[in-house]
Amino acid sequence: MLGVGLWGITRQETMWRDEAATWQASQRSVPELWHLVQHVDVVHGLYYLLMHGVFAVFGDSLPVLRLPSVLAMAGAAAFVARIGAQRGGAATGLCAGFALALVPAVQNYAQEGRSYALVTLGAACGTWLLVGLLERPGRAVRWAAYAGVVLVAAWLNWFALLLLPAHAVAVLCARPGRAVVVRWTLASAVAVAGTLPLILRSRDQSVQVSWIKPLTPGSLTVPALMVVGGVVCAWVSRTRAGGDQDRKRDRGQGRVSLAAVALPLLALPQAALLTVSLAKPLYVDRYILFSHLGLALLIGAAAARGCRALARPGVAVAVCVGALGFVLLPVELGQRGPASRVDDVIAPANLVADAARAGDGVLFIPAARRDTALVAPAKFAGLHDVALLQSPVESGTLKGVEKDPADIAAGVAAHRRVLLVTDAEGGSTREADRAKRRALDAYFVCVADTRVHGRRVAVYERR
Repeated sequence: MLGVGLWGITRQETMWRDEAATWQASQRSVPELWHLVQHVDVVHGLYYLLMHGVFAVFGDSLPVLRLPSVLAMAGAAAFVARIGAQRGGAATGLCAGFALALVPAVQNYAQEGRSYALVTLGAACGTWLLVGLLERPGRAVRWAAYAGVVLVAAWLNWFALLLLPAHAVAVLCARPGRAVVVRWTLASAVAVAGTLPLILRSRDQSVQVSWIKPLTPGSLTVPALMVVGGVVCAWVSRTRAGGDQDRKRDRGQGRVSLAAVALPLLALPQAALLTVSLAKPLYVDRYILFSHLGLALLIGAAAARGCRALARPGVAVAVCVGALGFVLLPVELGQRGPASRVDDVIAPANLVADAARAGDGVLFIPAARRDTALVAPAKFAGLHDVALLQSPVESGTLKGVEKDPADIAAGVAAHRRVLLVTDAEGGSTREADRAKRRALDAYFVCVADTRVHGRRVAVYERR
């Protein structure tokens, strides 16, 4: 996992819009970060604070931006391997760890400067702790550690609390006794209560997820295939030689089968988020990336069963991993290129630097495309941001506060040349953005128009 995470970590020197938010937020001071989360992105506040510290120590670069995610996903693979080994033997743990590392979605977010890999690490660590606690409840400090891990994961993204219904099923299947059930309930209640302020505050910023589309039949395809695949793997792994003895052993008090841990972890977070999305669209696969932990465990168990049937199981594991890596190679190569994300904020900044002349105006449609200038301010040196009234730092936002439409139009008309940075496809319907386009159409003619990596840079000159 560490190897595939480091492979092509710069993605050919590209950064997409979500990572640009991390980049600019993490460059701010702690008081400026506090000001920011009062207005936007409170759900990412802890992650931004963490990355602020990382940048302060190691400097800002694309590898530094993504390295915490790489390390987190490598840690998650280690916990998955450990859980698999505990509940199914060394071969199961080894195959499960490799399975997680080869999942395309896992590789994708292992190389992204966002919190989802760290949440996955928290979910993996919490699950490992729970499996151990069900067998050996131990002292209160271990339950506190479990509650703390879940709480930190939830503060990185509060959808991590969807881990708890899956853990509840594992606890019920283990039949550990009333004392353990009470301790798990208390630990879970602490995690939920500790996350409640974040949940309540984030509701005031719910406009930030207004872009999420309602569910369609197609939205169910990938989750359904994952769950069906997991069920098949669970069935295959239970038919291995010696399975009856393993099942008798697992029925002991406090012992939980691998399937009882992995299947709920795979299915319940997805089912819960899909159900909520029927009322309010919230389903995005990265919000529950940690459900892939369950899939990896189930694949590992099924693969280990197949490898044990062969004369040289170690060789079989190596061949299986190598073959799967080769089959997935086109996908993995694509994930490390510019086309793997919606857009890129760096390439258009380079186009602006090449086309700009001192004193030119620059417009961003919509205002969020100002992230290009915020990530690469040197490329915009000498340009006048025509629409900007208050900077992002001053306003406690990610895109700044813009002027009234009439003032924007007057500012555009005062320039001889204007550069436009916008999306390659589509456009904004906001009045301020319509005013920008009306002013450009009234006074200017487009003399250059270049599309690059999901964005567009156009040069307008006065008629």
